[in-house]
Amino acid sequence: MTTTQPRASDVRRSLFAPSRLRGAGTEARRSWQSGYVRSVVLADLLCAVVAAVAGYAARFGTGSLGHLPVWVLPALPLAWVGAMLVARAYEQRFLWIGAEEFRRVFFAAMLMLATVGTVSWALKLDLARGFVVVTLPLATVLTLAVRWLLRDRLHRARSRGRYLQTAVLVGHRSGVAALKEQVERERHHGYTVVGCLLPGGEGLPEQSVFAGVPVLGGLDDVAGVVARFEVDTVAVLPCPELDGPRLRRLGWELEKTRAELLLAPAVTEIVGPRVRIRPVCGLPLLHMEKPELRGVRRLAKETVDRSASALALLLMLPVLVGIAAAVGLTSRGGVFFRQQRVGRDGQVFSMLKFRSMVAGAEGIAAPDDGNGVLFKSRTDPRVTRVGRVLRRCSLDELPQLLNVVRGDMSLVGPRPPLPSEVERYGFDMHRRFLVKPGITGLWQISGRSDLSWDDSVRIDVRYVENWSLTFDFMILCKTIRAVVSGSGAY
Repeated sequence: MTTTQPRASDVRRSLFAPSRLRGAGTEARRSWQSGYVRSVVLADLLCAVVAAVAGYAARFGTGSLGHLPVWVLPALPLAWVGAMLVARAYEQRFLWIGAEEFRRVFFAAMLMLATVGTVSWALKLDLARGFVVVTLPLATVLTLAVRWLLRDRLHRARSRGRYLQTAVLVGHRSGVAALKEQVERERHHGYTVVGCLLPGGEGLPEQSVFAGVPVLGGLDDVAGVVARFEVDTVAVLPCPELDGPRLRRLGWELEKTRAELLLAPAVTEIVGPRVRIRPVCGLPLLHMEKPELRGVRRLAKETVDRSASALALLLMLPVLVGIAAAVGLTSRGGVFFRQQRVGRDGQVFSMLKFRSMVAGAEGIAAPDDGNGVLFKSRTDPRVTRVGRVLRRCSLDELPQLLNVVRGDMSLVGPRPPLPSEVERYGFDMHRRFLVKPGITGLWQISGRSDLSWDDSVRIDVRYVENWSLTFDFMILCKTIRAVVSGSGAY
């Protein structure tokens, strides 16, 4: 059967279709946002009601309400929503993506606790401390959980092409191609690229295409393109032609539209607390802090890693014994597999895993489905039946908790490489040796073995440059979802 390839002219017509470029209109594309905010407010209110009832029941039982002033139970949920408003936890720029939304929920909870303590002391209110101690932490946990669920549902919908905002990319070809690829890879962020504007683009033939998207004009055509196609977002990459005055004028022109202006810095992998705008010589300059990889923060990370790993080993001891029995009884060979890996500062250590292959697997050839540096095989004949299940669920990596307790690894970090892989590393990849390798990491939650080598490099460097305990906690939470889905695990 012969497959007919689409003609280039047909592809260009589909790319330049008015419905694709303009979409359903700016108002229609953004109408869901106000509904999402209302859902968040209602969810916060319900979480506070549940927490208040649970706190009362835990402190006083399910009897009468005579133990508290009658106004306390209905007032607490309203005060909870008020604290979220003060903390600006309902602003759209903090919702949907990133950790800022959750940080603001924590700030609101601390503000609420301080306010309740101060007001009850100043007015000599008879508020049971047990009620407050149960209610506020429970409201915080419920609010965070429900907001995460709402965000997860939104991300799933965006992956299916819903609730997306149109974007045009402005800059040189190399930057536009890289950013377009990144936007498509992170589709859950909610952007769809409908065109680009390049230096000299105004002189290109009509219906020109670059990197799979229409070229809509040159650098002077940005405002006209936004108005014509009702674009939601303009992303400007570092470009010498767009200097300070031109960018300022572009911002003024876009103020007349509904489009938002995004400026991509030259160091796109460095984000969060390391980047600050500081006044220097009367100019607002972007200051890049050094990564905090030593001192108190490293001590805190190691303390959390070792204590959490020791507790996990204790709680999961029956599971570990069961897996060990399954491995030992279904195939010949030892229960554990030891392999030399490279850790922090280039030090080699022995990493533990449950054996998932037949004995002597190193001498048996297998097809390589890796990315040129990493060896991976989707149909590796050396993997045992039990080993395939363990790999699918990442259970073969549980013994690495012992490596964490010993100090060789961390719970979260870059993937531990083989010495043979390190020999092929370029300059950038040696950056990963500033931190310990992890049982899980950005690699684990971003596709694992399905990643290209360039993506693996980018992800490991991003982790090292932006490490924090909050970042680690976010990765641990997302690891559960990655393990359940089994994407890239083989």
